[in-house]
Amino acid sequence: MSMTKKEQRLRRSRQTRTRIALQRVVRLAVHRSNLHIYASIVSDDGTQILASASTAEKEVREQLGGNGKGGNVTAATLVGKRIAEKAKAAGIDKVAFDRSGFAFHGRVKALAEAAREAGLQF
Repeated sequence: MSMTKKEQRLRRSRQTRTRIALQRVVRLAVHRSNLHIYASIVSDDGTQILASASTAEKEVREQLGGNGKGGNVTAATLVGKRIAEKAKAAGIDKVAFDRSGFAFHGRVKALAEAAREAGLQF
């Protein structure tokens, strides 16, 4: 019985989540779809979303121009900056990066690097 791509990704993400939960730190969770990329900052107990940013937000779509393509590196970089700014506003500067089983490559990497540059530590 083979697993679907989604099941494989979720299996990969489970280990990360467990490890981050043990560290008792706030985590920066990333989700990537074909059209959009989403970033959320989740509290250390995993019960609350403290900040979120995504290419589905109206302001982000406007910044990306008329067609508002959210499925590219440029968009991911923008979301990375936004999530770092929102985290800072919420008084968060240290997070654990949770790539949710996605490869640290392309859009996920762009988001992570933009968030680091904007002052988030992970």
